[in-house]
Amino acid sequence: MMFNVTFASAPTPGQPNEDYVAAGPDWALVLDGATPPTGVESGCKHGVRWLVRSLAAVLVDHLVMTDSSLPDALADAIEVTRDRHASTCDVSNPSSPSSTVAVLRLRRDRLEYLTLADSPIVVRVGDNPAQAIIDDRTAHLPSYTVEAVRDFRNREGGFWVASTVPEAAYHAMTGALAAESVTGVALLTDGGARLVDRFALSDWGGLLEILEDSGPVELIRRVREAEAAETDEERHRGKRRGKRHDDATAVLIR
Repeated sequence: MMFNVTFASAPTPGQPNEDYVAAGPDWALVLDGATPPTGVESGCKHGVRWLVRSLAAVLVDHLVMTDSSLPDALADAIEVTRDRHASTCDVSNPSSPSSTVAVLRLRRDRLEYLTLADSPIVVRVGDNPAQAIIDDRTAHLPSYTVEAVRDFRNREGGFWVASTVPEAAYHAMTGALAAESVTGVALLTDGGARLVDRFALSDWGGLLEILEDSGPVELIRRVREAEAAETDEERHRGKRRGKRHDDATAVLIR
């Protein structure tokens, strides 16, 4: 299997991009930094974009230079990043900046994957319908108040993200697929996946077809079009909870 990677990443209109994407000849990753709610004190002077880029830098180093398992690589990235700002920031703050992580790596004849929090990996095996591998624990919290999300973060029975707790890496969804059986695969941040899980304008197979036929830029254009058409009533209904726009990243691997 040869990696042929195409990607696009677009910020929330008028805001800096808190997503990050990187790829090599046999790996790819996306991270999605969690924008803190207004008024939340994170205890960190660096912010979300710094955290995302620091995590990505350590992960890339592992993917390029070591044979670490994906959970071990992520655990080290969390630990190294935490230690980089432990002397200047309150890394014990439960609202410290955080990020989702999704990684694919081709190792010999196996395609390994890891996803932590809500950045899906879309995979089509053979002629079967495409499916999303997604850690959806953030979608099943009993409450979404600032206090509830803080209290359920990085704990059993809640959800896990890449922040200051290396143990979170071992709660990610992981696995491997026979590379020769994979006929389509993509990495997305939740902003890039909105066409399916927010607007229900496609299924995962349709989303993968958009990427394969028209590319990541077109997928993100359709997401922005759907966001612009969304009414305030729709935005507060069911799964459409949350902000109108989001950073959007899509990675297609042929």
